[in-house]
Amino acid sequence: MMTSEENDLLCRVEGDAPMGQIMRRHWMPACLIEEVAEPDGPPLKVRLLGEDLVVFRDSDGRLGIIDEYCPHRRVSLAFGRNEECGLRCLYHGWKMDVEGNVIEMTSEPPESGFAEKVKIKAYPAREWGGFVWTYMGPAETMPEFEPPAFAPHEDTRVSIVKIHVGCNWAQILEGQIDSAHSSSLHSSDMKPAKVDAAKAVDTHWLRPSTDKAPRLQVERTSFGFHYAAIRRPIANPSTHDYVRVTVYVAPFTALIPPNNAYNVATVLVPADDTNTVFHFIAWSDKGGIDQEAWRKFNGAQPGIDLDRSFNNLRNRANNYKQDRQAMQLGDFTGIKGIPNQDIVMWETMGPIADRTKERLGASDLAVVEFRKLMVDAARQMRDTGVAIGRTTPHIPQAKIRSSESIVAKSTNWRTFTVTSDSEASKVA
Repeated sequence: MMTSEENDLLCRVEGDAPMGQIMRRHWMPACLIEEVAEPDGPPLKVRLLGEDLVVFRDSDGRLGIIDEYCPHRRVSLAFGRNEECGLRCLYHGWKMDVEGNVIEMTSEPPESGFAEKVKIKAYPAREWGGFVWTYMGPAETMPEFEPPAFAPHEDTRVSIVKIHVGCNWAQILEGQIDSAHSSSLHSSDMKPAKVDAAKAVDTHWLRPSTDKAPRLQVERTSFGFHYAAIRRPIANPSTHDYVRVTVYVAPFTALIPPNNAYNVATVLVPADDTNTVFHFIAWSDKGGIDQEAWRKFNGAQPGIDLDRSFNNLRNRANNYKQDRQAMQLGDFTGIKGIPNQDIVMWETMGPIADRTKERLGASDLAVVEFRKLMVDAARQMRDTGVAIGRTTPHIPQAKIRSSESIVAKSTNWRTFTVTSDSEASKVA
């Protein structure tokens, strides 16, 4: 059971909160590239770690991520004119470039030199793997951008579901590293079958096990931890195990065991303490699944399941469009799409889950490990300024993988996550 103080350390990300300061020491997604694809297109309003920002692509194709509010009279630049390599405020015509320089002050005499004395907050931007990434920490601690685990190469095929979720980031992350819940909550979409490994078909996934109570084993690493959910396989249960290895890459990425068609990952971006942008990602260096098919499979198509700003049309006001008749006919939840089933669980915990009232069991081992790891990390950040994932030995994310397989009972699953030259990543 967690204390209220520990719960706050885990969940709070705004201002000087240690967890938010950890996240500021990592490159994080600001938005999808598709949202700001057009030079001189509409600026995009985003909220990251309690800060209101706008993202825009200028006339030359450069990306800017700047404070939403004009430094003059603090009106929103989300309504501004994106033109001639700058974002112009509608109120008095001040124009800012992608680096935060005020390049025009139409309301001030040019000879005043006022423009050279004013600058708007601006963060760096990088494009990779379908995302626009930014770094919000101190400039002197900014690491080189490196490819994330789900896009190790520039030509990796990446398909992304994006949904705004009305709750704190930590209860979503806990869902991503909770292997046990999939056998119940997602049982109509992840079906047991006599297959030799996890398979993806057009309408659902197949798994080679009927076991709903996995045995969990956890090991910490320099990037977070990985753990095995060990189940009895349908075939040869006396000699073999079905092992699904999930990876937590601190602070906000989870690598979910793959199927035969694509790998799966999630990346969480806290908008603030009680709102999170959830990304559910399918990726592959060969084949994979295209983005529209991935969004359709997950019941997360903009204009159909979501609005054009990626807000879910299923919500508490309409009971998440739960279909009770479908439940009577055999669908376990009556809710379409794996992410939507999860979102009902996450949001109904409340904006910030009260972990002081929980009763955890053996199947919650990975959740407990996450909480211990990140509460300790928050204290370390608060007391020493050292952020988890930014210390040595550093393992490039491109080397890290989740996995699943049927193996002999004597097999050591701990060798499955990182490449052979990465043994230094293991910690006690």
